[in-house]
Amino acid sequence: MAGRGDNSKAKPGAPVDLEPLRRAITGCVRSIAGDAEVEVAFANERPGMTGERIRLPELSKRPTAHELAVTRGLGDSMALRLACHDARVHATMAPQGADARSIFDAVEQARVESIGALRMSGMASNLNSMNSEKYAKANFSGIERQEDAPIGEAMAMIVREKLTGQKPPESAGKVLDLWRSFIEEKTGGELDNLTSAINDQQSFARVVRNMLSAMEMAEEYGDEEMDPDSEENTTEEDQPSGQEQDQDEVEEDAGSDAAPAEDSEASDEQMDDGEMDGAEISDDDMSEEGEEDSETPGETRRPNTPFADFNEKVDYHVFTEEFDETTTAQELCDVAELERLRAFLDKQLAHLQGAVGRLANRLQRRLMAQQNRSWDFDLEEGYLDPARLPRLIIDPMQALSFKMERDTQFRDTVVTLLIDNSGSMRGRPITVAASCADILARTLERCGVKVEILGFTTKAWKGGQAREKWLAGGKPQTPGRLNDLRHIIYKSADEPYRRARSNLGLMMREGLLKENIDGEALIWAHNRLLGRREQRRILMMISDGAPVDDSTLSVNPGNYLERHLRAVIEQIETRSPVELLAIGIGHDVTRYYRRAVTIVDADELAGAMTEQLASLFEDQTTAPRSRLRRAC
Repeated sequence: MAGRGDNSKAKPGAPVDLEPLRRAITGCVRSIAGDAEVEVAFANERPGMTGERIRLPELSKRPTAHELAVTRGLGDSMALRLACHDARVHATMAPQGADARSIFDAVEQARVESIGALRMSGMASNLNSMNSEKYAKANFSGIERQEDAPIGEAMAMIVREKLTGQKPPESAGKVLDLWRSFIEEKTGGELDNLTSAINDQQSFARVVRNMLSAMEMAEEYGDEEMDPDSEENTTEEDQPSGQEQDQDEVEEDAGSDAAPAEDSEASDEQMDDGEMDGAEISDDDMSEEGEEDSETPGETRRPNTPFADFNEKVDYHVFTEEFDETTTAQELCDVAELERLRAFLDKQLAHLQGAVGRLANRLQRRLMAQQNRSWDFDLEEGYLDPARLPRLIIDPMQALSFKMERDTQFRDTVVTLLIDNSGSMRGRPITVAASCADILARTLERCGVKVEILGFTTKAWKGGQAREKWLAGGKPQTPGRLNDLRHIIYKSADEPYRRARSNLGLMMREGLLKENIDGEALIWAHNRLLGRREQRRILMMISDGAPVDDSTLSVNPGNYLERHLRAVIEQIETRSPVELLAIGIGHDVTRYYRRAVTIVDADELAGAMTEQLASLFEDQTTAPRSRLRRAC
């Protein structure tokens, strides 16, 4: 392995037989990961890792030595992640807060890469080439001010330097220099403790937590107790978290949004036994509240509203709902524009036409296999029962010689697709999300399942009219949610897909995608589902991560929206008849949802979703609620 960094034999411009190179890289990745079952694919897509599937960039027809080194470095980095990283320990030790979590993740990746660099000189060279390429693509050399330099990358650089003795590549520019004095002054001797703890992830994480505490970015880790529910959730939710990274730290997208922290504040205390569990609210239940009686008359007209007073219980406030809107795609865009945007989306879906049919057929076969067909016999009318023919011949007046098939219930289902229309979804993610909605809507409609497609964003950046009203009112403290919501109905459940297909093109419109307030969007979609008559109600969230609204977070605690989202998810997953599933677009969302699946591209949808959809539609008599809650 020590010679992997020597690429002198790969002469620029000379044709190369790529298959032996792919096999060699695949073998090395599996060897480093210590798992012969690791799948390595080469594609013209963003490098990433999902479970034991590693995706590396496709090699050019005449790869240069640098290109080979970068590809090998990416493979080494992901393999080291599989071999040297424990997702459960990482989730347990991770700090709260997006900035602290971003640094914590980056430093952990630096640790696993440093282990490989110290053991194998060839791997060290490959990893250095990979990081050099990453910093070059992020234009780190052009950063001159500290506020423009990502502190997470600076921390990773200084940790890598401390562990391996290697200076950052030239393409890193001044990023480390801009932060070095601050980091060294604040962390003191903690940097020196990293070397001795490099092979012990838990001890290493403890040192990093101490460093973050010294930098006043997180509380010091002090063996916080974890309640039994937290431990159980950590085990389930972070099972795929060894994959949680999608390799953002080792890709070109150095400025991507940091993964939000684990938040254990959405506890049972916030959702006590007095809360509604999705069942009908009786007058007795409401009268027990005493002081809240004045608010109940409006609720008696809509009994199935488990979120009627939910925000008050979890200390979540809305400054004003005056400027919020629920609208349709046609109201936001004229028909001609929708058709043009739909044509653009169709181009993205052109290579997926076959996938739609295959997915629908596979799912339909699964559903038909679950049908419990049965007959009622000895009826006075219906289909003539051949087994009763002798009786009919002997006595033509004999009744009870007919049979009738019983009605099946598995089609009595409605699915809501709730799509994140935030600015962070711009580009490839929103295209994948729209493609997913299109494919799922067509597939489920073919299976006789009604589908509703909804979207959520805000009307403006930085608060809009709500913030203007807040400023005019003298800036009262902790105003709560401070932006104008925009909830979009792309397709109602009773509307045929053919009539709503052009509406999905609206997601391609420039300027639509702004902020995202996920918790209130989930409540909106959930309450729409509760008003449906179908027996099975399924809510699928399609998102790329945490809720973000700069206006709200600038005047409230940093985890204000995330805490509310977790509380809403907990309420739906544990106390509502609605079944909740999340689809993460390029990001692992299992840190929020118990049942979730991550896809990077629409091409993966057929394989990733068939089993999940089929299991959701299983007869509830064979799939108890506890089973439906397990993480994917």
